[in-house]
Amino acid sequence: MPDRGDLRADCARCFGLCCVAPAFSASADFAIDKAAGQPCPHLGPDFGCGIHRQLRPRGFPGCAAYDCFGAGQKVAQVTFAGRDWRQAPHTARQMFAAFTVMRQLHELLWYLTEALALPNARPLRGELRRALEQTERLTGSQAGVLVSLDVAGHRHHVNALLVRASELARAGLGPPGARADHRGADLAGADLRGARLRGASLRGARLVGTDLAGADLTGADLTGADLRAADLSEADLAGAIFLTQSQLDAARGDAGTRLPRSLTRPGHWRRNARTAGDTPGGKPWREGRQPL
Repeated sequence: MPDRGDLRADCARCFGLCCVAPAFSASADFAIDKAAGQPCPHLGPDFGCGIHRQLRPRGFPGCAAYDCFGAGQKVAQVTFAGRDWRQAPHTARQMFAAFTVMRQLHELLWYLTEALALPNARPLRGELRRALEQTERLTGSQAGVLVSLDVAGHRHHVNALLVRASELARAGLGPPGARADHRGADLAGADLRGARLRGASLRGARLVGTDLAGADLTGADLTGADLRAADLSEADLAGAIFLTQSQLDAARGDAGTRLPRSLTRPGHWRRNARTAGDTPGGKPWREGRQPL
């Protein structure tokens, strides 16, 4: 798997855009209500978070799990050439709108890069490469072009290609009837301990608080699956596809959870996830957040 370093957040090169641009509601993920474009009260003058080390105990696990896929520094340093919205207030509204679009494009780049590395998706590599190059070109657009972009239409086009790549990648994991199809399913709180989910489609599935301890998720498609407070202790996700760091950061796991090489074990995971005491959340992390 490629390193995808430019698709990883570099907060030191951003202007706290994820702390201003999105709206969020008081819930299990956020301790307060905040309107879109309104700075979080914990955002410091240096664009750092004043409670970064206490986000979870202070009631902001949604912030701790949020990932912009590197869109923040791209908008700050490339689209707006290092001009921050405090020193140039006239750029604020457009910058926040551009960030919202850029994040979606960078998320697509993350998935497309992974799809290109899937051996069984080789027949689609030409189409995947063209989609990646087109998406990369869009990220280099000027702010006005970004804001007016039909990002939903572009996502729809790319998503159809990613679905085909997923089907090819999972085809070698048993006959079609043996690969569970839970796309978009509401499995919140379900007992799936030790479940055999090899090659399953869990795209957009609601897995909030789901017990997946010891489950085999080899080759499972986890695109956009909501894993908040899901128990992944001893689960095998080493071969899971389209899994992101933010999904892991929102879940619970332990030292026995097997992960893809491109992702890291969250620091808040306990030795035994089943004693972590996390409570499943209710509302989405961010308003407007939706699976592909």
